[in-house]
Amino acid sequence: MGSIPTLEGIESRTVQTPRLRQHVLLSGPADGTPVLLIHGNASSSTYWEETMLALPDGYRAVAPDLRGYGDTEDKLIDATRGCMDWVDDLLSLMDTLGLEKFHVAGHSLGGSVIWAMMAAAPERLLSVSVFCPGSPFGFGGTKDLQGTPCAPDFAGSGGGIVNPEFARLMGEKYRGTEHQASPRTVMNSFYWKPPFRHPREEELLSGLLSERVGPDKYPGDLEPSPHWPGVAPGKLGPANAISPKYVGDTVERMLAADPKPPVLWVRGAEDQIVGDFSLFNMGTLGKLGVVPGWPGEEVHPPQPMVGQTRRVLERYAAGGGYFREEVIADTGHSPHMEKPEVVNPLFHAHLGELDSR
Repeated sequence: MGSIPTLEGIESRTVQTPRLRQHVLLSGPADGTPVLLIHGNASSSTYWEETMLALPDGYRAVAPDLRGYGDTEDKLIDATRGCMDWVDDLLSLMDTLGLEKFHVAGHSLGGSVIWAMMAAAPERLLSVSVFCPGSPFGFGGTKDLQGTPCAPDFAGSGGGIVNPEFARLMGEKYRGTEHQASPRTVMNSFYWKPPFRHPREEELLSGLLSERVGPDKYPGDLEPSPHWPGVAPGKLGPANAISPKYVGDTVERMLAADPKPPVLWVRGAEDQIVGDFSLFNMGTLGKLGVVPGWPGEEVHPPQPMVGQTRRVLERYAAGGGYFREEVIADTGHSPHMEKPEVVNPLFHAHLGELDSR
């Protein structure tokens, strides 16, 4: 059993894989078509529960806590591998469960993990759905649609750009609202568009607070940089793992993959976390005057995260793949949670399109 109470119809289980002891939420028939659900940063598998229960008959939902999160065994993330520690963990989990091929869906950081999974094991993926995913070029530190770094050391990405007060309060399991950077305030201000409040706010906050915190965990380590804003990525933890420094040839391998699973890309029209003017991006914060010393648009503009994702998926389609972009109006960073009545039909149709394509 996990530490967070679950909805009726959700099974909580711990699975020992060759790589680690992984906590997993499950629902649906054991012999159903598997749907692997990958949560985002500062959250856990509990964020998927309503999505799991809404799946059509015949699907088996598998929602693990990633390494570094929730009730999964506390093992360090080697950020120099990009998202591959997570990819290897998840493929090992599906092997252990005896699930060779599966649909996969990811939210935010979970979408970043999926780009790496598409590059590493496309033959295992029946379809791909990404909800407000991080850019395939990584989070922070790039300037254009091609993912060109703003600085040679990828300054402006990694563990050093995380608000230290947010990480400190997370580590203290702080549930109040007295601090502007309190986890509850951040969740209700940015995970969705205010004034939306989720009916399971306490469980979701517990999921946010479950992330492992520390200099080698979240936010991870950093390197001083001579380039603005003065910090470059370190080598440990999730924030460094999604730095463009460690993306390597993931985009090229994803574009060259065979087969090419069909992609559904869903994003909130008013997402403030992943967007072309993200409030979690150093280029944006510099331009707004929040972070001093901004060197200007030519050197470190706001990262065009949405534009980068669209450019990569257009290239994917040009190479024989398929993608569909759906923008959900009046919605923030979690459209599948804010507007399930809009998103679930899109998601379910995408899952069901495999046989008709």
